[in-house]
Amino acid sequence: MDNLEAVKKNIADRFMKADADAVARLYSLRAELTTRLQNLQQKRNANAAAMKAKLEAVLRQKLIEEGKQLKDSIASAESELVKIESELDAQARRIPNMAHPDAPVGREDKDNTEVKRVGKPTSFSFIPADHVKLGQDLDIIDFDSGTKVSGTKFYYLKNEGVFLELALVRYGLDILQKKGFTPFITPDVAREEILEGIGFNPRGAESNVYTIEGEDACLVGTAEITLGGYHANTVIPKEKLPFKMAGLSHCFRREAGAAGQFSKGLYRVHQFTKLEMFVFCVPEESEKFHEELRLIEEEIFAGLGIPFRVVDTCTGDLGAPAYRKWDLEAWMPGRANPPTPDGGDWGEVTSTSNCTDYQARRLNIKYKDDDGKNKFVHTLNGTAIAISRGIIAILENFQQQDGSVKIPEALVPYCGFDVIRKKI
Repeated sequence: MDNLEAVKKNIADRFMKADADAVARLYSLRAELTTRLQNLQQKRNANAAAMKAKLEAVLRQKLIEEGKQLKDSIASAESELVKIESELDAQARRIPNMAHPDAPVGREDKDNTEVKRVGKPTSFSFIPADHVKLGQDLDIIDFDSGTKVSGTKFYYLKNEGVFLELALVRYGLDILQKKGFTPFITPDVAREEILEGIGFNPRGAESNVYTIEGEDACLVGTAEITLGGYHANTVIPKEKLPFKMAGLSHCFRREAGAAGQFSKGLYRVHQFTKLEMFVFCVPEESEKFHEELRLIEEEIFAGLGIPFRVVDTCTGDLGAPAYRKWDLEAWMPGRANPPTPDGGDWGEVTSTSNCTDYQARRLNIKYKDDDGKNKFVHTLNGTAIAISRGIIAILENFQQQDGSVKIPEALVPYCGFDVIRKKI
């Protein structure tokens, strides 16, 4: 393996468990076995050619015995090679993508680097409520019935909450369509091989994925999976690149171990709606499109009038596929503890990742370059809007002293109303 020490350092910087030495050893062993197998096959071919000649009985018998030995040796070598290739594939899939040299090294939120702020944190002349209380008081979110019917971390949207979700979807789609994205509504189920190709471990001990019992399939945690798998085992004509997709889907996440006050309500739930961006492009343009995706996310939230900041995500929070990741964190007044008129904290609402050729290699997605050779594309993904978190930011930042919530001006045409009031 080239750059073995750099790969080992990258694994350490990401705080991941992967054995680069084992991959290098298995790679060398595979090469040795392949060469050995090729030599045995050449000897078998030579033996078969010699058998065609007119030979004395003793010599023919000798060749027959040699042929049997070669057949057994080839079968043994092929079996060993299959085993080594399986071990190599399993170990290699644990190796994460290399991280961008400028990505901050660390594993906690405090290790992320803030690079930009848009808007000022919202302050009030009264003690603001969090989105859980607002949603219940306005009768637009029902957590209790969600828990009764489906379990914890499920919820019902009702009344104006329904139209608010649909408004956010259409608002985001309209922006993306104008920017050349092809809209999709994707399946909510994907084969495990697609999840593995994207970089998820469907059946790992710490998996956040719902697997479907008895099926080689899972519920998707993001449309990144189904959008990325769309071109699996495909050679995309270069003139079709970049191919920009906007995928609307439900997202299902186990959220195992998610606890604490910042995980309450809509922030971490088992099912939510999300509008996702995905781009296939030539390698030399991926950093440019990564910037474009981030700017689109900024435009969406700036257009809603929600204060946010942009952070360069630390290596320990990149996930295996990402080369670099930007997060947008919205100001959430409901995170103040205890509540104060100018309190709150930042909460992630979107992220965008440049995965370079990591996913394309695993899913076998290529393009034909000008030199006639097939090469791996680069893939990028970005959240346009995770609807549940968008609702949190709107309710908490646009609440009024009388308990009502104003609708951001950009959403009024989609909602058909400009304020949500308590029911009489």
